Order: sequence, then C-alpha cells, then structure tokens
Amino acid sequence: MSARDRTIKHSYEAALTWTGNQGTGTSDYRSYGRSYTVSVAGKPELRGSADPAFRGDAALHNPEDLFVAAIAGCHMLSYLSLCARRGIRVIAYEDRASGVLTLEGGGGRFTDVELNPVVTVAGGAEGGDAGGADLELAERLHETAHEQCFIASSVSVPIRCTPTIRTEVTPE
Repeated sequence: MSARDRTIKHSYEAALTWTGNQGTGTSDYRSYGRSYTVSVAGKPELRGSADPAFRGDAALHNPEDLFVAAIAGCHMLSYLSLCARRGIRVIAYEDRASGVLTLEGGGGRFTDVELNPVVTVAGGAEGGDAGGADLELAERLHETAHEQCFIASSVSVPIRCTPTIRTEVTPE
C-alpha cells in the first residue's frame, strides 16, 4: 500500500489564554482588553489581539492577519515542494497576500483572499536560454499548489492566485 492509498492523520494543539482582563472582566463591551497569547509547545509564544476596528491593539497580530498569513504560508510551502520535485530551482519567493472580511448581520466572513506571489527561479546561463518552458511550468504549479494546500482545502473562502514568475540569469 502506497502513502497515497492510506489515511494519515496529524494532530495540532495550541493553547490560547486571554490576557485582557483589566480588573472587571467583561462587565461591559468597553471594559475589557482584546489581548491574548497563543502557546504551542516548543515554539515562541505569539501575542495577539482583535483588529483595531474591534477595539484591539494595532501593534499585535489579529486572527484575520493570521488567517491570511496561514493561507499564504501553506500555498508557498506546497509550491516550493512541487518545484523541488519537478526540477524548478526557486531562489526567491515573496507574497503580498490580502483578504476581505465582510461584516453583515452581526457576524462576518472572509469573502475573498488573494495571493500575489513573486517567484524568482534560476534560469539558464548568461546569453543562453532562459528556460521558457520552465517558466510556464513554474506558473502552472501554482494551480497544483492551491489544490494541495492543506489550509486552502479546509476553508470555503474563494482564493485567487496571481503569480509573477521571474528568472535570474546565472553567470557562466
């Protein structure tokens, strides 16, 4: 039986602790802080808060930031893995990911996430072929990365990906 034919489960745990009690708990909407810490065993503690629009601390990460970052990070890791397996040498990767949170009827949901990765791949030698076919494959692999991304597969928000692929010419 191959790894693709069997189910493998990985478990993740995070401890979240509210640190915003300013002495009166949640006695009213304005009386408490929105800060919290997230602890994952063996990793640095993450300090977070609500978005400033919801009375949070702008200096701290908020769940919405982390949601968009999780999608972008998972896509990048899936993409890099695919490139390594297909012989495309990525030498730089940056993304300016964004998301739109739409509030309605007292609740809200993300209605759009856009990934804008800028990927630099190693090209041919100076004056030689820049590897046009590799650039096409490098772009197509973003679609496969989206399909294989664990986080993207777990959420219902539409995720668009508009990659830019660049080539860095290697000196001879």
